[in-house]
Amino acid sequence: MSRVEEKRDSRADRASRDEGDQGLIEQVVKIYRVAKVVKGGRRFKFSAIVVVGDGQGRVGAALGKATEVPEAIRKAIEKAKREMVEVPIVSTTIPHEVIGRSGAAQVLLKPASLGTGVIAGGPVRAVVESAGYRNILTKSLGSNNATNVVWATLDGLRQLETVEAVGRRRGRDVTDIL
Repeated sequence: MSRVEEKRDSRADRASRDEGDQGLIEQVVKIYRVAKVVKGGRRFKFSAIVVVGDGQGRVGAALGKATEVPEAIRKAIEKAKREMVEVPIVSTTIPHEVIGRSGAAQVLLKPASLGTGVIAGGPVRAVVESAGYRNILTKSLGSNNATNVVWATLDGLRQLETVEAVGRRRGRDVTDIL
């Protein structure tokens, strides 16, 4: 098989693999270069943190590591797709205020009224936009390490519950809770 045919086959494989994943938002948050000192000098590797979401309430993030940047990104995307979680969206925002934590990073997430937009910094913005929130207020507290900020944001989103879900869990009607 010639190189041209191999390229065509790999493109076809990639296209068929991505058919089920159409509409996913993939955002590379940060790429780290890591060095290991060995007898002959330094060995460099790369780790990439990537956020993947469908923009409709499903989001995931992962860290991929490899000797080349594109390979690290590809690994991170595949892992993030496997680890996607459902998050509640109530009228383009979150149902209630929450603080997510990971390591020394804390992220405050607050619901916002229509027309506010996404008020968030880099790593937090990547996560909330990928999840599908259009109006949200956020504040990153503590550490500004991109990896921990992403994990803290996901922790906050996992804590979210709608009024209906709380009612079911407590065995009560929505009107009793409100």
